Amino acid sequence: MIFIKRYLIPRLIQYFLVIFVGITAVFLIPRALPTDPVGRTISQLEARGSTLDPGTIDEMIEDLTELYGLEGSTLDQYKAFWIRLFQGDFGVSFFQFPTPVNQMIRTAMPWTLGLLVTTTAIAWTLGILLGGLAGYFNRTRWSRALDAGAMIIRPMPYYIFAFALLLLFGYVLRWFPIAGGTDIGRQPSFSSAYIYDVLRHAFLPALSLILLGTTAWFQTMKLVVQNVNSADYVQYAKMGGVHESKIVSRYVIRNGMLPQITALALLVGQIFSGALIVEIVFSYPGIGTLLYNAILTGDYNLIMGITVFSIVGITTAILIIDLTYPLFDPRIRYS
Repeated sequence: MIFIKRYLIPRLIQYFLVIFVGITAVFLIPRALPTDPVGRTISQLEARGSTLDPGTIDEMIEDLTELYGLEGSTLDQYKAFWIRLFQGDFGVSFFQFPTPVNQMIRTAMPWTLGLLVTTTAIAWTLGILLGGLAGYFNRTRWSRALDAGAMIIRPMPYYIFAFALLLLFGYVLRWFPIAGGTDIGRQPSFSSAYIYDVLRHAFLPALSLILLGTTAWFQTMKLVVQNVNSADYVQYAKMGGVHESKIVSRYVIRNGMLPQITALALLVGQIFSGALIVEIVFSYPGIGTLLYNAILTGDYNLIMGITVFSIVGITTAILIIDLTYPLFDPRIRYS
């Protein structure tokens, strides 16, 4: 009961408050953009050679305004937005009319989740292990070499590093595809050929995220381990004749990784944004590319749908990590 009253309830209130404020901002920001989706749709029809008389245009404006959820005042639109949100309906996309937003997100989400979850897990694990070993054996030549490499790679922005990999392996060496999630026209299946094709297209985006993520976790973990290495319990273990492998695994890395779990919760949003940038660079068919197109076309419904899923997903991931932290550190008790 103490855990529920003192921690769980306030944490859940904070969780829902963050989601509410974030979704409200998502609703307001697209409406501040200097774009008119209704006018854009009509202009596209006229550009394709459609001849529309003034009466037809007025009817289309009225129908599209209702369809896009833009009728009435901003407050009316806000109320209607929450009603549709609780119903799980984000309306139709503007730039891929009349495809429902939910369908577009369902199509793109597996690509982003597969890329993000896999690369985050690999980068975090490699960074923790390599950083822990390099921090403990910090005087060795290989530790200094890894540290030098991390100092070169880590300051690079996601898009610069992704472009460098794209130019080297995609255009110069031509080892991997330069865009897309699969070859054009290939139908999804559980065949080995399809899986191999997906992995080839995902390799460069994944490599950029893994290398940048690993260097960040490596440098942080190395600094933490160097402090842990000077702790009294580590020095007593060394003087007591405890085997060095046991000291590294049970005393140094295990205690050094605890702050990294907290850092992982705090950096979930940054990791997600990095994945979106990489998707845009490689034209990967995930949420990032979809959001980029939605912003260019002023697609209110698609922008709101993607960002709502992002806000809920990121805040939920942070909540789960926060609640499960005592499983990793028995000294923490929510009481």
